[in-house]
Amino acid sequence: MLWYPLPKVSRIMWYVSTRGMAPRVNFEGALFSGYASDGGLFMPEELPQLGRETLRQWSTLSYPNLVKELCALFIGPELIPREDLNELIHRAFNRFRHKEVVHLSRLRNGLNVLELWHGVTYAFKDLSLCCTAQFLQYFLEKREKHVTVVVGTSGDTGSAAIESVQGAKNVDIIVLLPKGHCTKIQELQMTTVLKDNVHVFGVEGNSDELDEPIKAVFTDVAFVKKHNLMSLNSVNWSRVLIQMAHHFFAYFRCVPSLDMHPLPAVEVVVPTGAAGNLAAGCIAQKMGLPIRLVVTVNCNDIIHRTVQRGDFSLSETVKPTLASAMDIQVGPVGRCTERVTFWLGGNGPGLIRVPTHPDPAFLPRCPTTWRGFSGCYLTLTARGQEPSWSSLRGPKV
Repeated sequence: MLWYPLPKVSRIMWYVSTRGMAPRVNFEGALFSGYASDGGLFMPEELPQLGRETLRQWSTLSYPNLVKELCALFIGPELIPREDLNELIHRAFNRFRHKEVVHLSRLRNGLNVLELWHGVTYAFKDLSLCCTAQFLQYFLEKREKHVTVVVGTSGDTGSAAIESVQGAKNVDIIVLLPKGHCTKIQELQMTTVLKDNVHVFGVEGNSDELDEPIKAVFTDVAFVKKHNLMSLNSVNWSRVLIQMAHHFFAYFRCVPSLDMHPLPAVEVVVPTGAAGNLAAGCIAQKMGLPIRLVVTVNCNDIIHRTVQRGDFSLSETVKPTLASAMDIQVGPVGRCTERVTFWLGGNGPGLIRVPTHPDPAFLPRCPTTWRGFSGCYLTLTARGQEPSWSSLRGPKV
């Protein structure tokens, strides 16, 4: 793997498949492809290594400006000039309810909550999808093209994806919704949109089962090309790119000064379903951000078993829980766990811990003031699980 310091001049950022058998592509190619032609997922061929001075400069940035700096590292100016990039990101966040877009709330005992729910649909996926949709429409208008987006959802992604592209003239979106496996409000968010370019279908089965035909469609390269299909699920690299900003922003708000030697580590607790946020954290780690990732899952614990025991076997069924957006097994798609193993190799257990806890035992101990937090890092919520906080060191998000 190659590393390079922050570039002073323009250089092309290439993306390669996690399986190593597909041609490399630029950011535009990764954005529209979703899957590589060999069935893998796209990842940067090279990673910029961020030094202390860069981290210090970034530490005072607002969340939108931090996203701009990160995107400028991974999207070459030959594709989106910096002035255009800044405008796209500004436009993406102009409907968020909080003036900071993302806000860190401090609790007791060194615990913090990164509030990622201030978007239109109240899901943390609003953050990555609103930017991804802006990039998508930028290229479509420039190339005078039209695409059809196909999305499978376990809850959050469908409504956030619809909100990001509804009314767009160059995009149609098809959302497959597993009947009975999403919350009522999520179903209403998806099924009450009246824009002509939005098409929502209820399907039998759970989110893993509906992933199977979607995967089959996207691995048929000729079919995808003929019908101009693309995905906005977590297989899309652009979503992971934006989610990296969550980790940087959380770190900078938790650490009072970047003049300490060495820089202190921050525990970042990541509720995990398809592992997109986990992949983003791993990449931020590799770029030099001093974070320790604590992955939490519900009883659909394939990530826990994979990291702790190397057991990637699928359970017979996906078990319904209060955290419906996390009710997946990763299943036939592989999702972003493939990105995680791409970077970590055999060192995964040393860098990541995965606590889990049975759902029924957790909820009674969940403080009332923490219930209802949606899409945040801190897992002391009715949507996550409770790790053993006594085993975690340093600031925690």
